[in-house]
Amino acid sequence: MKRTGQSFIRRFFASRLFLVAGLLLLSLIAFGFARAYYQDYRLRNEIKSLQEQAKQLEKKRFESVEFLKYVSSPSFVEETARTELNMKKPGENVLIVTDTAPQKTITSSTTEEKVILLNNPIKWWYYFTHKSINN
Repeated sequence: MKRTGQSFIRRFFASRLFLVAGLLLLSLIAFGFARAYYQDYRLRNEIKSLQEQAKQLEKKRFESVEFLKYVSSPSFVEETARTELNMKKPGENVLIVTDTAPQKTITSSTTEEKVILLNNPIKWWYYFTHKSINN
């Protein structure tokens, strides 16, 4: 009886049914491996992109913290108060300088134009000495 049992097992492993079942099982394993490899590939790419995004956000956060420190500093508050709110410190004198274009004078006797061109230090001298430029 043992011989018939051995011959059945031998015949089964040598049959086409075993070959087809083995190829089917091998293809299922290969398909599972390929799917797992592709998922791993996608996951690694997503991790890389998220790490790059985290670095960018960290850099942006650092810049924001630096900007917040600057904005909350007394020098920024003072500068903003001076430029936007036109404020001054107690005991401080404010001088407002308006931009003056070169003065043009036309004489009634001739049609020529006389243009008074002065450099900036001379204009300041006239301003502080309260003299008129037309003298």
